[in-house]
Amino acid sequence: MDGSAQRPGRKARGFSLLSGGLDSQLAICVLREAGAEVEALVFATPFFTPDAARRAADALGVPLSVCDFTADIVDIIKHPPHGFGSAMNPCIDCHAAMIRRAGEMMRERGWDFVATGEVLNQRPMSQNRQSLGVVAKSSGLAGRLLRPLCAQLLEPTVPELEGLIDRSKLLALSGRRRDPQFALAERFGVRDFPSPAGGCKLTEKGFGNRLRDLMEHEGLDELRLVKLLAIARRFRLPGGAGVILGRDAAENKALQEAFAPGFVLLEPATMVGPAALVPGAASESDIRAAAGIVAAWSGRMRDGCGDRPPAVRVRTADETREIAFPSRPERGEYLGFQIL
Repeated sequence: MDGSAQRPGRKARGFSLLSGGLDSQLAICVLREAGAEVEALVFATPFFTPDAARRAADALGVPLSVCDFTADIVDIIKHPPHGFGSAMNPCIDCHAAMIRRAGEMMRERGWDFVATGEVLNQRPMSQNRQSLGVVAKSSGLAGRLLRPLCAQLLEPTVPELEGLIDRSKLLALSGRRRDPQFALAERFGVRDFPSPAGGCKLTEKGFGNRLRDLMEHEGLDELRLVKLLAIARRFRLPGGAGVILGRDAAENKALQEAFAPGFVLLEPATMVGPAALVPGAASESDIRAAAGIVAAWSGRMRDGCGDRPPAVRVRTADETREIAFPSRPERGEYLGFQIL
């Protein structure tokens, strides 16, 4: 059977990776039109969230599975076989690992395929023909990995050859022009989708700088520190200690919840301002510098503390104490330590 038409009988069943972007939504629409039963799958990490996928799944009326991918992507970042993109984004290896995980889930359920919304040559580095082949081979899913938006430009997959999916209903999109996708969105009634750029923090230069700094100092084994990378105000002090400084109440709470033995938590004692976390051992001089950062980024004095000098509360596993300053330090004193 050449896969040119769907045979009568059972339908192909499989997972389709859903980011929430337009292409991943259209892939599900095309698969259903080609006669397949589809469940959406999204991977969650500190670098990309499943929020857009949840909204898209609701709009499409498709079941959605959410899979924690944090440990997987951290291992890849440590040793990416195919290297990084323009920042700290190991796109080829990350995508292959996602598909490998999806393939394991597919086999557990006795299903037929894993699909993605990739379009041939849409992204010059990660979606050229060679990269698509590398992903298929690295994932161990060759023959079961379906790209419905460009399938007619690729070799038929097993479900197509077996007549479980109507290959004639699959598409032959290629290149970076988005007009065909917009036309399909109109036809399928897909209206809510983000811009194709962005979505993964690993592609952002500033985030990459913070990630690289963490790798070189504290390392990536402590996942709570990886999850705190979204907090962008960071410093590396002369003694080697790092400081993560909250920017709002939610970040202050996240730093307080991440405090653990071996860490140092600093909070303004007499002022209104940010919390800070030193994630590891620190010398007394670095602790005092971290307290100075908290004081410098704090605002007005708390009610009832107007007659006290600016002070910062320092908490470790063994003690809680205060460090007082004759006057509030200037921010410029610490800007040279800031990680951009």
